[in-house]
Amino acid sequence: MRHGAGREPVIGGVDPERDWRVPVAWAVDEAALRGVPLGLAVAVPPARDTQHVDDTPRLLGQARERGDVLDRAAAWARERQPGTRVSTRLLTGAPAHAMAELSEEAGLVVLGSRHLTGPGALLGTSALVMPLAARARCPVAVVGHPGHTTQEPAYLVVGVDDSDSSRAALGWAFAEAALRGCALRVLAAWQPPVFATGRGHGERFQEERRLLAEVVAGWSEDHPEVPVSHEIVAGPPVEVLAEAAEHALGLVVGRRGRGGYTGMRLGSVARGALRRAHCPVIVVPTP
Repeated sequence: MRHGAGREPVIGGVDPERDWRVPVAWAVDEAALRGVPLGLAVAVPPARDTQHVDDTPRLLGQARERGDVLDRAAAWARERQPGTRVSTRLLTGAPAHAMAELSEEAGLVVLGSRHLTGPGALLGTSALVMPLAARARCPVAVVGHPGHTTQEPAYLVVGVDDSDSSRAALGWAFAEAALRGCALRVLAAWQPPVFATGRGHGERFQEERRLLAEVVAGWSEDHPEVPVSHEIVAGPPVEVLAEAAEHALGLVVGRRGRGGYTGMRLGSVARGALRRAHCPVIVVPTP
């Protein structure tokens, strides 16, 4: 699994049912920053299970329509970043499965469709986000909130705990901050045990701070050019991270934290961040 800014292409998923410009802009700008090609893709869902009706005309029409959208998106991306090579792929089959296979050869997958509450979370192409974030072989960036504004000086936020997934997210965040020339804010959410004494709270809090400082120091040695801050903030993890990343370039989280159950592919913090945060959210899998 490749989590750094290597030579693998950036893959952008084009949503034919909504405005694709924000995620395509993010994808082609990221490809230009990395000096790698951009592949734009859209999937044509499989035929419906019909016993007496030939579904071929509908599928052909849908393929033509989605191909046209894909071509327009590619032309727009080439105009935005003339020096970046842009290719297109019209995929067939279930969108989540097709994009997960495509992620095998990518350094990053970029999606839009941040409509993750209400009917849009279950119907239409926005249903691609959660399954792909859970299954992709590379980091998945989900962008597209039209009201998001960034703050200067620019910074990324990464959420950490003591999980392997969190460590992968931290490494990716440092590499991305170095690539973008921005600062990095490392956050751990603190939720004191219910039955611990006041003294116990303080001792455990100090231990958590020490461990966080040690982890960050190791990555800072590898990326001395990245301005970094780290802190532990009291509160629920999703709310802590979403508030801290309100005006960030992006929020980086691991696919699974230390909570949840073993079979869960996408942890509760990653799910919550995808629903709650207004900035781009990058979900990093465990190597």
